[in-house]
Amino acid sequence: MSRGLSLGGIFVIAAVIDWKFAKCVLELTKVMGIFESHAHYDDEAFNDDRRELLNKLPENGIEYVVNVGASMETTRSSIALAAQYDYIYAAVGVHPSETAPLNEEFIQYMKDEALHNKKVVAVGEIGLDYYWNEPDADIQKKWFIRQLDLALEVDKPIIIHSREAAKDTADILLSDEYKALRGVIHCYSYSPEMAKQYLDAGYYLGVGGVVTYKNAKKLVETVQLAPLSRLLLETDSPYLTPVPNRGRRNSSLNLPYVVEKIAQLKNVSGEEVIAVTNENARRLFGI
Repeated sequence: MSRGLSLGGIFVIAAVIDWKFAKCVLELTKVMGIFESHAHYDDEAFNDDRRELLNKLPENGIEYVVNVGASMETTRSSIALAAQYDYIYAAVGVHPSETAPLNEEFIQYMKDEALHNKKVVAVGEIGLDYYWNEPDADIQKKWFIRQLDLALEVDKPIIIHSREAAKDTADILLSDEYKALRGVIHCYSYSPEMAKQYLDAGYYLGVGGVVTYKNAKKLVETVQLAPLSRLLLETDSPYLTPVPNRGRRNSSLNLPYVVEKIAQLKNVSGEEVIAVTNENARRLFGI
């Protein structure tokens, strides 16, 4: 420890910096609120304080939230959550790792909700995940394609999860059969070159806390490459918390750190990042 600066002094300085940053962001959100395009507030990580947290998001600059289904169970709970809060919307879909028990009966349930429930704005999160490769790739592909067909049937945008499955995901999504679809590549993690393919096809890229990590070189390059008009803000709460709160439970309250990083990378103001990404998400989800 250097002389002349106590540990307590470090904490005081950090607190002042955080306070100034929070105050600045609060001023920004008075212009237009933040659109949180991907969260999981039905997750058990929020069981102890879900109502308290969700009640205070709007007063802290969060204008809209899309709560995203990731299994049959969480699709139902996302719909239920959206029914309780005016500013929360739902996406219906089954994550690739949860597709083993998926069936046509549940596909029909999602179709009915997407067609008749105004709070259901997307099909997702759906895609391919070969990190664990469970269930096997053939099952994942089967239900990925079936849910893409569902999105076409109900004319809803898609929210794509793709992990260590870059080629297979792109081969399917960018095929002629699905060129009419629109959507967002959630938590984009592939190369800037592949990002350009998705951007050229009209997709948005979801950017969250990972962009603040030191090892996120590809994502940083991608954000610099992509037009701001093709980016969405997201958290994937309770996961992927940005620096300086990495390691703690994530929530939409951390999105100002993502805004700050994107603003730095794009050499624009935080106000512009918030306003443009809000407009992007509202356009995509029809809100």
